[in-house]
Amino acid sequence: MAKKKASNLPFEPVSEDNEFKGAASQKKIVAFRGDSKLDEEALRAHLAAVLRLEHIGVLLGAGASVGMGGMTIQTLWEKFTTEFEDSFETLKDHGFVDGKTPNLEQVMDDLQIAILDAARRDADEKEDLVAAQLDLRRTVVAASLLQQDYWEDPLKVRDIPTKLQDHCQLLQKIRGARQPGQAAPWIFTPNYDLAIEWAAEAVGLEVMNGFRGLHNRTFSPHAFDLGLRNTLARGEARFGCYEVYLAKLHGSLTWIASNDDCVVEKSGEALWQKIREFRDGSEDDFGQEMVFPSAAKYMQTVGFVLGELFRRFTEFLNRPQTALIVNGYSFCDDHLNRIILSALQNPTLSLVVYAPVADIGEDGPEVSDEYKSLQRLIALKSPQVTIVGGCPRACFNNLVVDLPDPAIFDERSAEIAKMIREMKGGTNA
Repeated sequence: MAKKKASNLPFEPVSEDNEFKGAASQKKIVAFRGDSKLDEEALRAHLAAVLRLEHIGVLLGAGASVGMGGMTIQTLWEKFTTEFEDSFETLKDHGFVDGKTPNLEQVMDDLQIAILDAARRDADEKEDLVAAQLDLRRTVVAASLLQQDYWEDPLKVRDIPTKLQDHCQLLQKIRGARQPGQAAPWIFTPNYDLAIEWAAEAVGLEVMNGFRGLHNRTFSPHAFDLGLRNTLARGEARFGCYEVYLAKLHGSLTWIASNDDCVVEKSGEALWQKIREFRDGSEDDFGQEMVFPSAAKYMQTVGFVLGELFRRFTEFLNRPQTALIVNGYSFCDDHLNRIILSALQNPTLSLVVYAPVADIGEDGPEVSDEYKSLQRLIALKSPQVTIVGGCPRACFNNLVVDLPDPAIFDERSAEIAKMIREMKGGTNA
């Protein structure tokens, strides 16, 4: 047998096979799809395939608005405990919170019930409880304002400011992924802020949020069943994507309950003065029934609107060939969690979760015990579920980078290519 010739080089030459294996072994794992590891390239390829499904939607939590000046739940709670120490002590003394970051919605619900009970008993603690409730609400509103300049002058969003660029790119990419005849994308969010509305206005995209009208925009559920088309375009291009559906699952700062128990949408500029006065403490109300509803108002008005939005969310997840991309959501809302987990019974649903709280290890994503619902989702190890973890890798700006750029649909170029193929006798042009 011939002996292998020794090399005079100070290192052993690497064959193409070894070079490929070495490069593959050095690729960083950033996500798991079920039990399968995904590196950067594989993740982006998976996202490109997901966006070609018949129905696509994005669920954005509070973390998605941090780049625009918003706050995560933890940051919001730290702001409250620092700026309103007396109210924080009131909540602790009455057993509403402990040292951990609480479920704010649960705290506000419990606080509302306690205030009603204290009023019925004419108890001394009512005044302190009401003050704590107002301070907590002011903190939530302050966290939802994002950029004060856009409230004062909405025309500033037309220049697509730096802080708004990620949201603008998100809308352009998911809209651009739609082929003629496919349904427009959905945005679902429990956030009260106007990030999506501002971004849509900046890129000239119509927002279908369930409200119809010009001077009196009232909530009409059938608005979600309508769409836009270009009457001047030819062929399938007439049914391109010109809109995005927006379901604000917990309401919005610009939704107001009118005197006749209808829900109307106002412009941010028209409401800004009242919202600012409430935030600064000079007023105790800004027409906030849609954001912080009382029990009676919820039954009369708010329950109908939010119930319809949750129904639309559930119905969307049960459609065939559907994808939902989740970002900035901490999985602390039990209602939303139940809907998402039960939706996995749909065998054609693809779920992609960007979770900064998840650490990507060799055996899969890992999260702390405070995120029970996310732990359960990871434990399923379903190929329907992709988990992208790590901070800042799983933050909103990186999701936008990961999404593929829109493919331009040029009907005239397609016709020319077809003619060339026919002239060549059916061969590929």
